[in-house]
Amino acid sequence: MNDQANSVEERFETTVPATLSQWSRQDTTWMLGLFGTAIGAGTLFLPINAGLGGFWPLLILAVLAFPMTFYAHRGLTRFVLSGRDGADITEVVEEHFGLKAGALITLLYFFAIFPILLIYSVALTNTVGSFLEHQLHIQPPPRAVLSLVLILGLLTVVRCGEQAIVKAMSLMVYPFIVALLFLAVFLIPHWNGGILTTASTLPEPSALLQTLWLAIPVMVFSFNHSPIISAFAVDQKRRHGVNAEARSAQILSRAHLLMVVMVLFFVFSCVLTLSPAQLAEAKAQNLSILSYLANHFSNPTIAFAAPLIAFVAISKSFLGHYIGASEGLKGLIVKSGRRPAAKTLDRLTAAFMLVVCWVVATLNPSILGMIETLGGPVIAAILFLMPMYAIRKVPAMARYRGQASNVFVVMVGLVAITALVYSLTA
Repeated sequence: MNDQANSVEERFETTVPATLSQWSRQDTTWMLGLFGTAIGAGTLFLPINAGLGGFWPLLILAVLAFPMTFYAHRGLTRFVLSGRDGADITEVVEEHFGLKAGALITLLYFFAIFPILLIYSVALTNTVGSFLEHQLHIQPPPRAVLSLVLILGLLTVVRCGEQAIVKAMSLMVYPFIVALLFLAVFLIPHWNGGILTTASTLPEPSALLQTLWLAIPVMVFSFNHSPIISAFAVDQKRRHGVNAEARSAQILSRAHLLMVVMVLFFVFSCVLTLSPAQLAEAKAQNLSILSYLANHFSNPTIAFAAPLIAFVAISKSFLGHYIGASEGLKGLIVKSGRRPAAKTLDRLTAAFMLVVCWVVATLNPSILGMIETLGGPVIAAILFLMPMYAIRKVPAMARYRGQASNVFVVMVGLVAITALVYSLTA
């Protein structure tokens, strides 16, 4: 898988025009911002959901992780870059598909991202509540109070603006990478086989396919950073002009290589430590893998470090997804015919996000259930299928037709969406 990742990156390195500037600090900031948006609640629940399927499905998902992530996000970036200068994703949709289709896809874009904010709100409240109760031995305040304080704190950061959010996320990534790596290494002496107990026998082909089918949406969600892709593409076009697509591919390939290697090492370290029964218990408790590990080990270092890592991961992903969710909501308000002042629009958006996130975090629905039925499959329509449809229909994207990666992206998208239909009817 690493060889495949390196070959993709090397191919793009050799195709970068000579006039493209050298790698800059801003490119590193965006690379870490993309990583920070993707690595959050989905990643912290991935060992639970993927591990429950057994060894062989997890191994296949690990092989698919890089191409599935890279080709899909590259396609969405190309789609945004195909629009006029300065146009975000909602405006590019309207430009290519017309007003009615633009309004419809803007609505879908919002509902693909907004549920993720709700997932993060629930996960953050559960993580902090569990930390207060089990590690600090403090009775946590009522969920309504705790969730309100946490969400207000994150929205205070949001008020500082988009560039401040990206910079804050990139700064948070450094300690997070170190901490995640430390935790994965820390677990090595505790490896007891875990998921390897399911590796001795090959699963029936029908059972294997069904497990992969239902796990794909969670994988899509775990590596997803589509909410920040629009802002990323607009900034690349502003900075690099005609070279924006080449530089974007460089940044994406490095970000995806970093996240896939880090996440898979962490996932395998977790599932080699915990038994399938323990993973099932973590799912039943609606906790992230880090919070479960903190409660599982008597070691004080892991007991305190794991919830703090989870808090940082979920917080930075909340910030990254807020950019996309607010972009979609503002687009819906503008397309409805109302054009309030920019400050008024920002305040209305923040107020709406606060109220809904607070209510859902207080109600505490199943996080993995939300990922399986809301997050992954709906994102798939925007991330996987819409750019591929545009490649077929939009003249500005005609040069991307005929690539084998397009077929792969469409297949993954269809698998994720059909898994949603199955989950809702089963």
